[in-house]
Amino acid sequence: MENKKVLFISQEITPYLPESEMSSVSRYIPQQIQEMGSKIRTFMPRYGVVNERRHQLHEVIRLSGMNLIITDMDHPLIIKVASIQAARMQVYFIDNEDYFSRKHLFQDEKGKDFRDNDERTVFFARGVLETVKKLRWAPDIIHCFGWFTSLVPLYIKKAFYDDPLFMNSKVIFSVYKDNFTSPLNSGFKEKLKIESINDEDLSVMKTNGFKDLTKLAVHYSDGVIMSQDIASSDIQQYIKDEGVPFIEHKEEDYIQSYIDFYHRILNGVTDASSK
Repeated sequence: MENKKVLFISQEITPYLPESEMSSVSRYIPQQIQEMGSKIRTFMPRYGVVNERRHQLHEVIRLSGMNLIITDMDHPLIIKVASIQAARMQVYFIDNEDYFSRKHLFQDEKGKDFRDNDERTVFFARGVLETVKKLRWAPDIIHCFGWFTSLVPLYIKKAFYDDPLFMNSKVIFSVYKDNFTSPLNSGFKEKLKIESINDEDLSVMKTNGFKDLTKLAVHYSDGVIMSQDIASSDIQQYIKDEGVPFIEHKEEDYIQSYIDFYHRILNGVTDASSK
């Protein structure tokens, strides 16, 4: 992995959020890739539960100031950054007061999904990619973790397919059991139609539920990593039916298995499964 550029996009990273399989992998894989001689960029949402003072977040003025239009409304994009000193690694945060100031991730204090989760995931995915464009940084690999990043493969393959920064990027999507309890808003598909994205590109979206979003991400990815606790046999079968190369996450020596998988995807290996 020497001399490669790898973009990591995750919905949770420790120590900013509690430790889990996803937040831990999102923390240690970038560090390892960086130590191997590659350049990295790492992004996550700036949820209201992230303690800005403790983690010393500060705004990156030169990257902030853009507005993203969602359903004819302008939404200011704020970029913040913090450093994980032990890893000598920076993490960029996508922020917006309307979408991310609340003190919960995806549900309110009663466990009810936020009504604007659809717009929040659109804003996050587009915010990351617009920021990377502003950095003029062309990733060889884009690794996405969790359903909140599931629109990135679609945007890379359909909306930014001819952008010189992304046209050669390989996209890997890590699937987790992070289900949400109710489908996203019925108008979600319309909010996705930017640039060259049309109804046919979104044909897998039937109910706007967790399975639909996961299938959408899998369909537009070059490789998939399946978490140990995926409960849905439907999603597992879809991954296999799509013929996309995949591996299963195994806690033992997962870092090396991920690196080997990156090499497979970069080298264009198309055999579907590897356990």
